Amino acid sequence: MNDTPTHVTGRRRVRPRLLAAGAAALLAAVTVSLATPANAATQICSNQTGTNSGYYYQMWSNGQGSACITLNSGNNYSTNWSGIGDFVAGVGWGTGNNNAVTYSGSLNASGGTALLSLYGWTTNPLVEYYVIENYVGSPPTQGTNMGTMTSDGSTYTIIEHQQVNQPSIQGTATFNQYIAIRNSRRSSGTITFSNFVNAWSSHGMNLGTRNYEIMATEAWGGGSGNSSISVNSGGGGGGGGGGGSCTATLSAGQQWSDRYNLNVNVSGSNTWTVTMNVPSPEKIIATWNINASYPSAQQLVAKPNGSGNNWGVTIQTNGTWTWPTVSCSPS
Repeated sequence: MNDTPTHVTGRRRVRPRLLAAGAAALLAAVTVSLATPANAATQICSNQTGTNSGYYYQMWSNGQGSACITLNSGNNYSTNWSGIGDFVAGVGWGTGNNNAVTYSGSLNASGGTALLSLYGWTTNPLVEYYVIENYVGSPPTQGTNMGTMTSDGSTYTIIEHQQVNQPSIQGTATFNQYIAIRNSRRSSGTITFSNFVNAWSSHGMNLGTRNYEIMATEAWGGGSGNSSISVNSGGGGGGGGGGGSCTATLSAGQQWSDRYNLNVNVSGSNTWTVTMNVPSPEKIIATWNINASYPSAQQLVAKPNGSGNNWGVTIQTNGTWTWPTVSCSPS
């Protein structure tokens, strides 16, 4: 996974706003020193990418405020920023894949918004993707809410957002962003990335040929802060609430004035148990394509009934419209 990426000519913020001409010009500078290894404990405060002890790194800022990345022992980096307009920096791989990514560290910020994400690009189709593990401020939620999924001990909200005529790794282009936002924020853990690939794919959100992938620190909006992150490929983890290797993904179905349908897709296993917790006072009033049991009034336990991995529920709202959470474990 430590190959040098190709066609890295720029990047694009997850927020759907237009970059000023000056910032767009800075994107072209991101390829400086691509093949030049950095020494340990090297601080970089200008726009560039490269390799350090076999790991790919990126540093980019729009020039407002100050921001730097310090490259330590290959897979470890730290950042600091102050009065920042917009910056992203991180360490990872020149070519991503579906391997799990294990990381540990810290994210501290005040003012503006800061993210800690597994971040990367693909081509054919051109896609920019984020698995947002931690954030300070308001996470990016623009775009179409595609439902939720569970992986590595938490529920994630899935968002698809189209960028029109915006800078990308292939120059100005129109492309989609695939975003997963973790609900229980953390700064250390394992990202079972194949779960996210499967969940996105279940909504027709398919990745293409992989380009670079980094564990990125990102900030914008005038704030200040710092991060310290170590990252490795591989490791344990699992879908469905952190145990095993299946993922349950929710998507919206038909809706009425007092109730709604939710579709559930299970990936990663054909023998599974999905637990759905419904917020009170909502109630499940119908299911299809599963064997259902109810340990409590607000909990459904679903198992296959021979109808495949796509099933659903009808939920009576009783005045609220909050989706349930789901977890999956193979059985």
